[in-house]
Amino acid sequence: MIQSMTGYGKSVLQLPTKKISIEIKSLNSKNLDLNARMPSMYREKELSIRKLIASKLVRGKVDFSLYMEITGEETSTQINQTVVKQYIKQLKDVINTGEDTEYLKMAIRLPDAVTTERDEIDEDEWKQIAEAIDNSLDKIYTYRLDEGKSLEADFLARVKNISGLLDDVIAMDPDRIEGVRERLTKGISEIKEKVDENRFEQELVYYIEKFDITEEKVRLSNHLDYFQKALKSDDSNGKKLGFISQEMGREINTIGSKSNYAPMQKLVVQMKDELEKIKEQLLNVL
Repeated sequence: MIQSMTGYGKSVLQLPTKKISIEIKSLNSKNLDLNARMPSMYREKELSIRKLIASKLVRGKVDFSLYMEITGEETSTQINQTVVKQYIKQLKDVINTGEDTEYLKMAIRLPDAVTTERDEIDEDEWKQIAEAIDNSLDKIYTYRLDEGKSLEADFLARVKNISGLLDDVIAMDPDRIEGVRERLTKGISEIKEKVDENRFEQELVYYIEKFDITEEKVRLSNHLDYFQKALKSDDSNGKKLGFISQEMGREINTIGSKSNYAPMQKLVVQMKDELEKIKEQLLNVL
């Protein structure tokens, strides 16, 4: 079953002193393009997170975000009192007017006025966070499968349309060949020259063979069947479906160039339109 590369998953984890929110969003991309945002204290886990996401999502432009909100009374952020007092003293020396409150407002914005202690990761806590990440990945996987079902329904409908147009092409092909034969015969007769009937017939057969589209019709029909089988396969392979659609386009183009028959060329244009819509949607298939 095919999967879309579009997806979204979110999990919220409440710990004793903090709330962890995890969001994963993905869009279509030729390869895996992963952007990870997280607090600095969890940076040492980034590589393992990237490996996990790559194994689960495979392809796509992925944004991973881990947000932390302190909910307990304890905090690792401290005001560096010594530095702030020195800043205020120097500000008073430079600026002779103003209240201490104004100096404090300026001092607190200066470098090293506020320091953050680097917390050590609690492994038991991290196990819970890792489970929340897994939960978000499960949600985005389900989202991708649901999107894939919608894409599959659209593909099957368009393949059916192309198949129906191909049946119309096959049905009108005898009339097309007869029309080519009549035009050639009429052209020769208007020249008002005597021709060798046997030679003329040989040349006519050769000329008509150049317009024969039997092989293209058979190959296009096979490609349509193969495309539908690939949709039902266990794995989701958008690149494979893309290659099949390219082969379908090659046969449709050849039928159009060989047709030399306006009613058939109209059908070819309709087939191309359906195929282009398939190709656009394939860009979003994993």
